Amino acid sequence: MQFTIESRRLPTSPNPQATPVIIEALNPGDALSEFVRRSKLEVVSVATPASGRESIATVRTDDAVYLVRVYQA
Repeated sequence: MQFTIESRRLPTSPNPQATPVIIEALNPGDALSEFVRRSKLEVVSVATPASGRESIATVRTDDAVYLVRVYQA
């Protein structure tokens, strides 16, 4: 399965630009894990709605925090 991952740096600016990435994975959790590994980020929190269509995470680097959306491509 392919998942799209969009990340936005926080705090958001008036015109935030998402950076989409497509990752092959079995599920949204695996897709997020692969994105975090590739980007050398640290997961702060993850939320998955009951419907399971989209996961939301907060990740960070040493100098920034990002809001990340994970959904099936």
